[in-house]
Amino acid sequence: MGKIIAVANQKGGVGKTTSAINLAASFAVLEYRTLLVDADPQANATSGVGFDPKNIKTGIYECIIEAKEPRDIILETTTPNLDLLPAHIDLVGAEIEMINMPNREKMMRHALQKIKNDYDFIIIDCSPSLGLVTVNSLCAADSVLIPVQCEYFALEGLGKLLNTIKIVQTRLNPDLAIEGILLTMYDIRLRLSNQVVEEVKTHFQSMVFDTIIQRNTKLGEAPSFGETIIMHDATSKGAINYLNLAREILQKNNMTRMNDEEKIINITQG
Repeated sequence: MGKIIAVANQKGGVGKTTSAINLAASFAVLEYRTLLVDADPQANATSGVGFDPKNIKTGIYECIIEAKEPRDIILETTTPNLDLLPAHIDLVGAEIEMINMPNREKMMRHALQKIKNDYDFIIIDCSPSLGLVTVNSLCAADSVLIPVQCEYFALEGLGKLLNTIKIVQTRLNPDLAIEGILLTMYDIRLRLSNQVVEEVKTHFQSMVFDTIIQRNTKLGEAPSFGETIIMHDATSKGAINYLNLAREILQKNNMTRMNDEEKIINITQG
């Protein structure tokens, strides 16, 4: 039975899609069967792994609105072990169309349960909102990973997201756990970045991943080539950061295939 992780933050520009794509790719290169689900109408996760959203005729929208079979829609990416359940612009209208549907919050859950056994991990890239599609993603997920950028307004809106998660846990998905808070866009040269790291770790303590995603030019370049960071430059800081994150999640969930003496790869911060 695979594990479904939603990557969510209603605040834009926090590295959410970058994290979803590259965490999924990291699991894949570590030889875990992985599915990336693009649940954002902007379809950046779809383009980020090499597909033009304009050419996508069926995607997650058809799964949740028309009850299409996910297996008929899933695409293979150029990364071994990594598949994609794509998105296209029609997903914008999904929230309106779901309003009068029974169990409208659980449409995505029903779709993904059909394929959960096919994968070790299913990573959902949520839209930057707290709307019905994001609630669907949280209802479908076993856990939620929250990217938070190392900038001044880092904690702004985080309370709203945590409150939404709490409501979903109480009313819709009691098994939903918080996988962790991921600090992104870290710059060792900036005092502010270090202050944000300290503040977030003080507030949330063990909920914060040890792995921090550093600012990295290659991470910004990769999507323009339709590539994950590992396919674009496997030696970059960004690639190593996301591989470390994948290993940390595997260890946290007692899913690692590494020997006990093997350690997480470390790189000097800076």
